[in-house]
Amino acid sequence: MIPKYPTIASAPASAATEPSPSPLTATATATTTAACASAVPEPAPDAKPHQVIKVIKLGVDVHWREHVVVRQIDGTAPQPAQRFAPEAFVAWVAKQVAQAEVVHCCYEAGAFGFVLHRRLVGLGVKNLVVRPRNWDQYGQKVKTDRRDALALVSCLDRYVAGNTEALASIRIPTEAEERARSLTRQREQLLEHRKRCAAQGLSCARFYGHDLPEEWWRAKKFAALDAELPAFLFALLASTQRLALLAHTELEALGAVIESAQARELPTGLGALTAQTLDREIGD
Repeated sequence: MIPKYPTIASAPASAATEPSPSPLTATATATTTAACASAVPEPAPDAKPHQVIKVIKLGVDVHWREHVVVRQIDGTAPQPAQRFAPEAFVAWVAKQVAQAEVVHCCYEAGAFGFVLHRRLVGLGVKNLVVRPRNWDQYGQKVKTDRRDALALVSCLDRYVAGNTEALASIRIPTEAEERARSLTRQREQLLEHRKRCAAQGLSCARFYGHDLPEEWWRAKKFAALDAELPAFLFALLASTQRLALLAHTELEALGAVIESAQARELPTGLGALTAQTLDREIGD
């Protein structure tokens, strides 16, 4: 007869799992995880985000009240033109600089000097001021700000790619050079104003059948005309003579200031005023 052995009951499934960690073990684990997390360096607050855009090119048609700009991102097609007030444009360009590795820009030289150029360069933009030209290459006789901006960015794209003949950039004078040029140019304007007044007076006199001597607007010559011309004609010429004489006085004073800046020895046949004009205009 086979003896019967007692049956050993199997352990419940819950008993097969690992025992739960003690509170001390859980605290140590959390401390280790936190230390590892703190060891990972955080990005600097001023660091740029990951750059997705490599190059942004901007063609700008500049006006006093607004700027029209066409943007081209990397090698994609140029985007539709946008219009900005001058200050809003500068703020928008600053955002482009933050988004791309490099920003190229160009606009035509004109009546507004180089203030915009210096602001763009200060933002980190590689800007070109280019020689003005007729962008209507196919004679369509359609000229708009948007077309000009599109033509500018298209030429800038070729220029950046290596075709340096696509745009004719000009040299940017320093602020000191600009101010020096302004003096000589103002003198030229005063000279033209004096010539214009003299011609107006001569035209008025000949209209009534009288002639005037050379430089009739000078004080002594004009005083002598009082006995030769009719009273009404002399009165007509008086206001023009005062304007011409005032322009001449300012012209002489400004010329003396320009001549006083000449420090180098002058070559034979060249005056101080001419030398200074040449140095300021084409000396660079």
